[in-house]
Amino acid sequence: MYYLSKRIEISYAHRLNLNYESKCMRLHGHNAIITVYCCAPELDENGMVVDFTTIRQIVSEAFDHVCLNDLVSFNPTAENMAKFLCEKIPHCYKVSFRESEGNEALYVKDDFIGAPL
Repeated sequence: MYYLSKRIEISYAHRLNLNYESKCMRLHGHNAIITVYCCAPELDENGMVVDFTTIRQIVSEAFDHVCLNDLVSFNPTAENMAKFLCEKIPHCYKVSFRESEGNEALYVKDDFIGAPL
């Protein structure tokens, strides 16, 4: 099995829809660090699991310097964003979405729990 990870930094804005009062319900921004983990049993014809550029394009071009609420139909929490990105990126099995220092969500596909990286 081949494994890779790609770390990407983005800036974004969002507001959360919550069932309790919180300042996070107001529009605010973050400088996020997103780490994407992919794997495949075999490399493609280019000798890759997935091109790092492809990962960057999916994450940065879609979500850097935008308001997430304008792009997604769900509550854009770090947890939901980690799952969303994991499902969009080819061969991805895990995404870490750190929205700020000390606040990080991790999504791992069920069939990959315990995998390296």
